[in-house]
Amino acid sequence: MKSIGTNQTALQGQRKTALVAGVGYLVIFFSGIFANFFVVEGLYVPGSAAETIENIANNMGQFRLGVLSFVLMVVADLVLTWSLFVLFRQANEKLSMFAAAFRLVNVAIFGMALAHLAAIPGLVGGNVAVGSFTQSAVMQSFAAFNNTWLIGLVFFGVHLLALAALTMQSRSVPRVIAALLCIAGVGYLLDTTARFGMQHYDAYKTYFSMAVIVPGVVGEFSFTIWLLVRGGSTKRDKHPAVASSAVGQALSNAA
Repeated sequence: MKSIGTNQTALQGQRKTALVAGVGYLVIFFSGIFANFFVVEGLYVPGSAAETIENIANNMGQFRLGVLSFVLMVVADLVLTWSLFVLFRQANEKLSMFAAAFRLVNVAIFGMALAHLAAIPGLVGGNVAVGSFTQSAVMQSFAAFNNTWLIGLVFFGVHLLALAALTMQSRSVPRVIAALLCIAGVGYLLDTTARFGMQHYDAYKTYFSMAVIVPGVVGEFSFTIWLLVRGGSTKRDKHPAVASSAVGQALSNAA
């Protein structure tokens, strides 16, 4: 009976960890989408420092909220990294640690990228009319933010490949999710390499973006739903011999 109670406690712990991971993913999705698409891309005008600074100066509260949303995303990512390691270390502890390490490096690099973005309000200072030096500094900060973030995505791509392997080994996550995570990981690696290595990347940008966005969004969001609904609670009853042995051992201990 003691063995059964211990297993139930372990399963409950795994279930809670899966829920934490699922919530972490949701926070990352919503905070990242808001900060990147509604703030950064909404205010930044490529090739026009004057329009970009005007947008930021007139929407300084929105810009600062975007930076804070990115900070929240970093915190959630740290929690998610820990929870995924705990959730899958039974499947393969070394591989789980490897996946966590690469995600942590990505988080650290993104934190450095975010420092460039956080410096922009101090450069603009609420003024629409600024000198050419400030205009150049603002645009360089945006470029540094974007380029540093892209470097971090190399590590994120490796993390997704390791996570895909972990989900395959766990035998509880649907194989289609593992496949999508794997494709997304390859997509991140190819896209980042192409951005820095291809001379005419812009001509193929749409194709590379689709290779990242479609499997990435579908795969990670599906994985999030699985974590929230089923993660940590799936019983491994696909191996009757193992299950029978466990039951027999539990009955023996009870006797």
